[in-house]
Amino acid sequence: MKRSRQLILAALATVLGATGCRGLPAAGEKSARRDSAAIGGQLQTNLPALSAESTLRDAVNFSVRNHPLVIAAYADWAASVENITVARSLPDPKLTFELYAADIVSSLMPGFMADIPGPGKLSARAAAASAESRAKYFQFATAVQQTAFEVEKSFYPLHFLDEKLRVNRQTLALLTELEALARAQNETGQAMLQDVLRAQIEREKLSTETANLEDSRHVSLAQFKAALGLQPDQADPPVPATAEFTETQWNEEDLLTGALKQNPRLKAMEAEIRTADAAIRVARKEKIPDFSAGGEVDVKASPFIWNPQLSMTLPIWRDKIAAEIAAAQNGKRAAEARLSAEQIALAVDLAEQTYLIREAGRELALLRERVLPRARQSLAIARAAYRSGRVDFLNVIEDERSLLNFQLDEIAAQTQREIARAELTLLIAGVPPENAPLLKTNHSKTDDL
Repeated sequence: MKRSRQLILAALATVLGATGCRGLPAAGEKSARRDSAAIGGQLQTNLPALSAESTLRDAVNFSVRNHPLVIAAYADWAASVENITVARSLPDPKLTFELYAADIVSSLMPGFMADIPGPGKLSARAAAASAESRAKYFQFATAVQQTAFEVEKSFYPLHFLDEKLRVNRQTLALLTELEALARAQNETGQAMLQDVLRAQIEREKLSTETANLEDSRHVSLAQFKAALGLQPDQADPPVPATAEFTETQWNEEDLLTGALKQNPRLKAMEAEIRTADAAIRVARKEKIPDFSAGGEVDVKASPFIWNPQLSMTLPIWRDKIAAEIAAAQNGKRAAEARLSAEQIALAVDLAEQTYLIREAGRELALLRERVLPRARQSLAIARAAYRSGRVDFLNVIEDERSLLNFQLDEIAAQTQREIARAELTLLIAGVPPENAPLLKTNHSKTDDL
C-alpha cells in the first residue's frame, strides 16, 4: 500500500510539473510579441504636455498615444497575438483514475492521457492565428491614422473660426470708423442721417454674427477635445496658435501607387485574404484523424499491470469537411472582393480629394492675387469719394460687405484645402503622422503566414 501511495504521488508530481511546461513558439510568434510589446510601451506614456505653444503635430502625437479608440484597437491586436500561442498549443493532458470496488478495493488504476492533434493541424491553426494577428495590426494602424485625421479635421475649422472672428472684429472697427465718418458728413450737411443709421445697422448685424461665432466656438472646441481623447471632466485643451499649411503639389499617379502599397485599410484586407488562405488549410487538415495516447497502472496488482490506451477519431463526415472547406474558400473570395472594392473606392476618394485641393488652390490664388487687393483698393476709393460727396454711402457699405465676404471666402478655401490634404495623406495615401506608435516597417513577414 505504501508503494501504491508513492506511485500515485509520483504521478501527481509529474502532472503538476507538466503544468509549468511551455510549448514551442510558432513561426512569427516571438516577433509578433516583440512588436506588440514595443508598441504597447508607447501608448499613454510620455504624452506631450499641451500648452499654448504646442503645435498641431504635438496635438496629433498626443491623440494617437492617448485616444481610447487607439487603445481599444491595440488591445484587439495584442489579444490576437496571444491567440497565436493558444492556437499552436497542445490540448491539456488528463489525469485519469479508475477503481473496482465491492467489499474491498480490488483494483486501483491511476493513469495519464494526452490528446494529440493530427499531423500539421497545430501549425495550420497557428498560421491562421498569425495571419489574423497581422490583420489586427493593420486595423490598429488604421485607427491611428483615423485618429490623427480627426485631430486635424477638428483643428482647422476651429483655427479658421478664430480667423473669422479676427476678420469680423477688424470689420467692426472699420464700420465704427464709417459710422463716425457718416456722422461727420451729416453734421456738415454733406450726408443724411440715414447714412449713420445704415452704418449702425451693419455694425449691429455683424456684432450679432460675431457673438454667434464666439458661441459656436464652444462646439468646435468640444470636437477638438474629443479628437484628443480627453474625457468630458478634463480641462479644455489649449488650441495650437498657428496652423501649418502645405503648398506641396502631388502627382496623382504616384499617390495612387503609394496608396495601393501602404494604405493600412488595404493592408488589413490583404492580411484577411492570407487569414482566409490559412483557414482553408486548417479546413483541409480536418480530414486527418486526431489521436489520444496514455495508459493506466493497476497499483493493486502484484506485479503491477500496465494498461496502455490509444484512440483515434474517425473523420467520416465528409459532407461536414467539404462544407468547412467550401466556407473557407468563400471567405477568401469575399475577402478578395472586399479588397478589390476598397481599391476602387480608394481611387475615387483620391481623385475627389486631389480635385478639392486643386480647386481650393485656384480659389486662394484668385482671392489673394487679384480679388482681395482690388476689393481693398475699391473700399479705400469709395471712402475717399464719400468724404468728397462724390458717391452714396451705399457704395461704401457694399464695398465693405464685399471685402468681408472675400476674406471669409479665403478662410473657407484654406479650411477646405487643409482638411482635404489631411484626408489625402493620412487616410488615402496612408502616410503615418510623425512619431506615431506604429511599426517602422509594415511589410508582411513570410514567417507570419
